[in-house]
Amino acid sequence: MTPETYCIEKEVVQDRDTISIEQALKGDQKAYRELTERHQMAIFHIVYKIVRDKETANDLVQETFMKAFTSLATYRSEYRFSTWLYKIAANSSIDFLRKKRIKALSLDRAINDESGSREMDVPDYSYHPGRDLERKEQRFSIKEAISSLPDKYREVIIYRHQDDKSYEEIADLLDIPLGTVKARIFRARELLKKKLKAI
Repeated sequence: MTPETYCIEKEVVQDRDTISIEQALKGDQKAYRELTERHQMAIFHIVYKIVRDKETANDLVQETFMKAFTSLATYRSEYRFSTWLYKIAANSSIDFLRKKRIKALSLDRAINDESGSREMDVPDYSYHPGRDLERKEQRFSIKEAISSLPDKYREVIIYRHQDDKSYEEIADLLDIPLGTVKARIFRARELLKKKLKAI
């Protein structure tokens, strides 16, 4: 596919989206279905790459479309509908991860059971010569190295190198300044280099 053909296809999809949105706003349920079917797979891929769990990704895809259709009247046609959807999907996924971290068990909190309240005893596995040597001998694949990055760096690398998004598109999707996108991608690449060289 040539770049020209790709651009024409994107414009055709955008034109179809515009028509479907107009019909959906008039109450046409078929138009809602068309919009969902047209973008569902792309939204799933974006969400799955962030949350890395198929069941959670499916739930967040449904949530994305519910949020989008609830606020469809606020969509501005100067932006691509797909970009607007990607932004909602990314924000929903990031919110999910944040809430999941908040709910994580605190090691400082006492446990209440039938014997009363007690502190959690966690053995210290931080130093283990044999295991440390084994870890140093392992070879990270690029995929594993990306997966181990902090969320804010992992998501920009995925958008840039797996989804082929431009810096501007990533800035729109994550609702952050363009300079922040460039800085995060630079930092993510540096972290990946260190991870892959440190073994």
